[in-house]
Formats: sequence, C-alpha cells, structure tokens
Amino acid sequence: QVQLVESGGGLVQAGGSLRLSCAASGLTFSNYAMGWFRQAPGKEREFVIAITWSGSRPSVADSVKGRFTISRDNAKNTVYLQMNNLKPEDTAVYYCAAVRDIVSRSSTYYTRPGNYDYWGQGTQVTVSS
Repeated sequence: QVQLVESGGGLVQAGGSLRLSCAASGLTFSNYAMGWFRQAPGKEREFVIAITWSGSRPSVADSVKGRFTISRDNAKNTVYLQMNNLKPEDTAVYYCAAVRDIVSRSSTYYTRPGNYDYWGQGTQVTVSS
C-alpha cells in the first residue's frame, strides 16, 4: 500500500520560510518522480514544482520561481519543498504526488495532476500579511 505523508505546514508571516516534507512508503521511491501541487480555497489544484527520479528539476511554476526549491533524499524516501520569501498568495493546501518515472518525459508532463499515480493527504500552509 503506497502512502505519501506530508508534514511541515503551518502559519507563517509574509517573507518567512517553511520546509515541507513528504515521506513515501510502499513504493520504490527512486523509480518515481515527485511533484508538489497546491490548492487554494475556491481554486483548482495547481502545479508548483517537480523533481525526477534522477534529481533533475524539469518544471517549476512561474509564481514560485526563485523562491521555492525541491530536493529529494532517496535514502530516506523523502522529498522536500523549501519555500522562501512566502507571500499571502502562497496560502493553500500543499500536496505531494508520485509518478513512475522510467522514461524521458517532456517538462510539461510533470505539471499535469492527472499524470500522477499517488497523492498525499495535503498539509496546510497559511501566510499572513
């Protein structure tokens, strides 16, 4: 049974930082690309950033470019989202997702939620102004 468990969310002031973690189990983590998505109230789920099985970063949303970074530790089956210079518009529930990644894919492939095989339950991030 595959599980993705996010942690690290919370309340932070604008300009602050948070690091989210997503611990995976029940899958061969090193065979999967990982993505972070977010969903604000009343809005659709949107792509944030992704990392391939090999550690390359094929895609990042323009809204977070230069502020958010993604990394992974295959030994710990964990992917991280470092969020700096947070803004109130970053407020959302953040989800990690996994897609089996054994062939080369276009950068846009990782931005589409429907391409992912597994999802976590999400963690709330609230940025106050």
